[in-house]
Formats: sequence, structure tokens, C-alpha cells
Amino acid sequence: MRKTTVAAVLITAFVAVAYAKADNPRYKLVWEDDFNGTTIDTAYWSKIPRGGSDWNRHMSDLDTLYEVRGGNLILRGIANTQYPDTSRYLTGGVYTKNKKTIKYGKVEIRAKLQGARGAWPAFWMVANNVGWPTGGEIDIMERLNNDTIVYQTIHSYYTHVLGIKDTPQHGGINKIDADGYNIYSVEIHPDSLVLSVNGNHTLTYPRIETDKEGQYPFGIPYYLMLDMQIEGSWVGKAAPEDYPVEQHIDWVKFYEPEDTETVQSEK
Repeated sequence: MRKTTVAAVLITAFVAVAYAKADNPRYKLVWEDDFNGTTIDTAYWSKIPRGGSDWNRHMSDLDTLYEVRGGNLILRGIANTQYPDTSRYLTGGVYTKNKKTIKYGKVEIRAKLQGARGAWPAFWMVANNVGWPTGGEIDIMERLNNDTIVYQTIHSYYTHVLGIKDTPQHGGINKIDADGYNIYSVEIHPDSLVLSVNGNHTLTYPRIETDKEGQYPFGIPYYLMLDMQIEGSWVGKAAPEDYPVEQHIDWVKFYEPEDTETVQSEK
């Protein structure tokens, strides 16, 4: 049976308090997409292919699921009543895999999310060249149905395979404006991950001293995924009459720390 150590709990609390008291780190903007054109910039983004997991089982490259308009990237989820596809729902998603990655720094996404029964939009990051869960995962935003909260969560071999999710705490929730734009962010440091919504702190996930495998794999090149997801074991069943549903992404920004030359994003 796994035991929670006093030292690990104290480290988690210390990092959270230190973050709250410290001045904000200084960053420089190194890449942004404000979606002011009329098409997706394929130098940085690719459409996410379909897979067999809950999150990607309805992914499609159907053009109607993607639009760049009014300074927003619009990703849609629809009930499939007319297209020659076996999937009951179709969803759009893009990622920067093999095109734009970041090791250390800050990632921000400003977006507005439509709610629906069974809707599960997500903004998240995984390792570019290391398999899951060994490479880890940063869930910057997951919303369920019509919730007025979002989930921000850290996954790794340590949390997923070993099942150690509370030493340190690996996830949290934060309020959103359910009808407006919100800014979702993660800061990636050598010793911690810091998640927030609209500048309001959600979670600090620290590197801790442990003999368990894979607790803090972060600090390797990560790419960003933005996607609409429908149904799954977590979010539950969808209601076709609630669709189509959209997410409007105003901009994405990658920052690097100003105070070091060794902590860099990669392209």
C-alpha cells in the first residue's frame, strides 16, 4: 500500500506558498498565433487524426469543422446526420506536433467555449518524441458539458501507472465565465508546473524527492493540442439536439523566461 510522506506534503505546500508570494517570473513572447487570417497556418498547425481513445474517436478533417474567421480559430463538434462517416459525431482539433514545441516557459490560450451535453473541449500538451504516459501530459483546460468550471490536471507514469495522484496533488478546478472568453495558462519550470485561469492560480505541481518512477518528466519538448471532444467515460453521453457546438480560440502565445539562455522553446 502506498503511503503519503510528511516530507512530500510539506514540499507541495511550500511550493504553493512560494508561488503565491513570489513576483511573477519575467517572460518574453517567442511565438503567437492570433488567427487574423482566413486559413489555418499549416507551418505550425496540423489537423488531429482519428484514433481509438475517448478523446479522438470522433476526430475528422472535414472542412466544416474548421474555420478561421473574425480573429478566431473555430473548431466544431457536430452530430453526423449527413456525411459518409461511420462516426455518430464529428469533431475538429489541431496540434503543433513536430512543428512548434516548448520546454520551459509559459503557454496561454484565450478562448470562448460553447457548452452542450456530452461536449468535452480540451487544451493540452504532451511530449513531442516520448510516448505516453512516460513523457507526461499537461491538461491546461478540460470542460464538461455546460459546467461553469474547468479542470487543470497533470498526468505522468507516476500518476497514471503508479496511481500516485495526491502526493503531490495532481489536479484542480477553477471558475470560468461560461459565456465569454477566458485565458488558460501553464508555466513550465524546472521544479514545478503552475496552472491558472484568468490569472487566478489553480495548482502548483512540484518536482519532489521520491524513489518512484516518472514523477516529473517535464522540461522536454512539448506540443500543444486544441480540440473539441464529444462523449466518453468521463463526460458521459451527448444529446444530438445540442449540436453543433463550437470553441472560439482568439489567440495562442508561447513565452520563454527572460533570465536564462538555457531554457528555450524549440521549433
